[in-house]
Amino acid sequence: MTTKEYGIQCIRDEAQALLELIPKIDDQFEQAVDLIMGCKGKVIVTGVGKSGHIGAKVAATLASTGTPSFFINPLDVYHGDLGVMTHDDVVIAISNSGQTDELLRFIPMLLHMHIPIIAMSGNPQSLLAKYADCHLNVSVSHEADPLNLAPTSSATAQLVMGDALAVALIKKRNFQPRDFAQFHPGGELGKRLLTTAHDVMRSDDLPILTPQMRLGEAIILVSKGKLGLGIAMTGERIEGIITDGDLRRATEKWQAEFFNRTVSDIMTRSPKKVGPNTKISEIQNIMQKYKIHSVLVVDQHEKLLGVVDSYSCMI
Repeated sequence: MTTKEYGIQCIRDEAQALLELIPKIDDQFEQAVDLIMGCKGKVIVTGVGKSGHIGAKVAATLASTGTPSFFINPLDVYHGDLGVMTHDDVVIAISNSGQTDELLRFIPMLLHMHIPIIAMSGNPQSLLAKYADCHLNVSVSHEADPLNLAPTSSATAQLVMGDALAVALIKKRNFQPRDFAQFHPGGELGKRLLTTAHDVMRSDDLPILTPQMRLGEAIILVSKGKLGLGIAMTGERIEGIITDGDLRRATEKWQAEFFNRTVSDIMTRSPKKVGPNTKISEIQNIMQKYKIHSVLVVDQHEKLLGVVDSYSCMI
């Protein structure tokens, strides 16, 4: 096999391992979700080695989707970190073998404090599974590496089971995009979900036309406006819009007669409008649905406030 083929085989093996997880989603999974839903404190994820790395990611995913959660290394528990735990918490303990010594020495402390334990391991008969309140089976038939030793498929299975928990909790909590944005205010998604039309709209030097204006004059104003459109208005009433595309098509259609035609001959009389508090994410959906590049921003009286174009949404 070539190195490329080894890579492809690895992906196939791990994908197959994930498909084999599906029958293992059982009542224990539902019990784990219910334990987390009923948790009045924090969800504390723990694990050692590669399982610890996976645990840190699982904790981060849970925390960003509405479940207060953090990762703790079981080795640190023996040096004072046990103080962060209360009987209101729930622990997710991850170990492929379910027999990891450092993790098992942590279990009696949790039992003494009556903290519920959700075990995630590849061995339903392990000591970890035995002492847990519920067990999530992430066993795999073999690892993806040729030696069947490195935690490849097993680590992927742990990661995906953690994602499955998070997704189930998102549905259970009715977690919405606006909730997600509150946990990601600095990210691109957070900005799109929190930023409004008012924040990004252009309101100065708008290319305002009249329906009676000749297209020869209108094309100059549209070009100067640099928005790819012109807004046809009578007083403060919006009559419609024309776009660069409308002007190009009109030129091809009427050729020499183009300059004698008026804005009203080609304008769209019902342009898409949004309020100033409309989120950028919603505006992007409108643009995608109607295959347009700009929307008008109006107040409750349909008075023009500004224009948001696709470039304004690239935040």
